[in-house]
Amino acid sequence: MGPRITGPRAKPIRAGASGYTLVELIVVIALIGIMLSFSLPKFRDSFLTDNSKKVSRWFMIKVRSLKHEALKNRKLYTLHLELGEDRMWVSHEGMSEEEQAAASRSGYDLPENIEIIDVEYPDGKKISFGRADIRFYKDGYSDKVLIHLEDGDNNRTSLLIEPFLSKVKYYEEYVGFDH
Repeated sequence: MGPRITGPRAKPIRAGASGYTLVELIVVIALIGIMLSFSLPKFRDSFLTDNSKKVSRWFMIKVRSLKHEALKNRKLYTLHLELGEDRMWVSHEGMSEEEQAAASRSGYDLPENIEIIDVEYPDGKKISFGRADIRFYKDGYSDKVLIHLEDGDNNRTSLLIEPFLSKVKYYEEYVGFDH
């Protein structure tokens, strides 16, 4: 027999000590592999649609923030949507031309696979190229507008900004104003 280690923490090894067998380890690894094979497609799909959700969250946060800032500072704020360039930026009354140019340069660029299809107003006016402006007034309300987005897989979403509500309504389809 070899040397025997003793002490308060040492435990002698018994001849019939149990552990995991190779078969048990192979079964556990196979089960983990099967579970991953079912979860990876969902994980991959969530990354592909994440840009659309990211842009929608950006709009929701920005609209709430602009309504609050306009009311708090008692200034007219404008969210500028550059269609075709897929860029958004904010200005407020009292900004100089240099400040507006700097705000435009440092604006939010949409991810590569997301584009603004058009911006629709309740009076039937629809802007699909150029610049669309959404105003946030110093009394705490905004223009009513629908923003239509499309991702690289031709999935369309619509975001409705209501004048007196700070929450943006999200639709997983292209919706318009009923005329």
